[in-house]
Parts: sequence; C-alpha cells; structure tokens
Amino acid sequence: MNRAETVFQHPAFDEQAVGKINNFTGADLTTNTYYFRPGQTMTYHAQHAGDHVYVVLSGQGQFYLNNGMEAVIDVAPGSIVYVPTGVSYRAVNSGQNDLVCTEVCHPNH
Repeated sequence: MNRAETVFQHPAFDEQAVGKINNFTGADLTTNTYYFRPGQTMTYHAQHAGDHVYVVLSGQGQFYLNNGMEAVIDVAPGSIVYVPTGVSYRAVNSGQNDLVCTEVCHPNH
C-alpha cells in the first residue's frame, strides 16, 4: 500500500508536553512526528532497540546524545540526526518558533 502524509496539515502541538503523532508503522520501520512549542523538551530516551534517525522539518533546537559522555548537536530545518542503538538522547526546542521533527526507527522501539 502506498501512502503519503503531510505533517503540517494537522499538527499535534500540546501546550503541556511535546506532541507526537505516529505517521506509519510497518514490519520494519515506523515514523513519528514530534511537535515542540518553544521551550519544550523531550526527556531522555534510553535503552531503545535499534537505530533512530530524526529529520528536522522546521524550527531550531538541540539534540543531546549520551553514550557516557554527552554531546550537543544544534539543529535547524534540514538537519538529520542519527542516534545509534544504545545511545540515550533527548531534544530541546531552544528557538523562538515551533520545532517539528520526524523520527524513523524500528517499530519495536
């Protein structure tokens, strides 16, 4: 089955927490889109099964990756962040505008 989705048509912003929508889930891949208001933070995710890739669609912020030593990656539209298996990570919208990013990972994360 072919399917396409526009992540900006029905955004899932939440004033209390980072919003999340599952776009697709198949046997080998799933995609989720995260919606951050300015100042919102995704808490650290740890012990995930499989690699994760995040594509920043709009906004600015940072991804924090920690495999025993924390690294900070500044992101903006077009940034792609690779998170290997076993690396803890979190994201922060430190910009003045909304941050939207899509995650691609194994469905059993």
